[in-house]
Amino acid sequence: MSYTVDFVTVSTEGLESSPVADALAGLRANEARYFTNKYDHEFVVHPAAEATETVEWVHRILKDERDLVISSPPLEATEFVVSGIRWAYVFYQSGLSINVLYTLDDAGKRAVGFKLSDGMDVPAELADRFKFARQKSKLAGTIRGSFFVIKNQH
Repeated sequence: MSYTVDFVTVSTEGLESSPVADALAGLRANEARYFTNKYDHEFVVHPAAEATETVEWVHRILKDERDLVISSPPLEATEFVVSGIRWAYVFYQSGLSINVLYTLDDAGKRAVGFKLSDGMDVPAELADRFKFARQKSKLAGTIRGSFFVIKNQH
């Protein structure tokens, strides 16, 4: 069942099995606020089991670009196109959020972003490969983030 993320009243719906559910819900709400304010787009997530194509696309990019495999189970995912950019998000039980920004125009930006929920450790598969910058969020506390540029067509 899909869920429209409300960034005014933050809910852990769909994320209850995460040990950092409150922080992950705040992180998800932070993303919803961004898309509402910047693109007037409603941020709707689906259980990972119902969004297998999105999860597989994100995992294929991670594997092909950086030989990365995320060990935590995905809980939710979403995919949409706004302003010529294909966006995909996967939220994991560990508290990790991965997003893919993929401009449909060949000359545009393409990248994978990682965000760690407040209170979670850096996943072992990312620890030695990425440096994480910190940012403060009223909804999510301290978010640690990193990214890499996508080089190939996906």
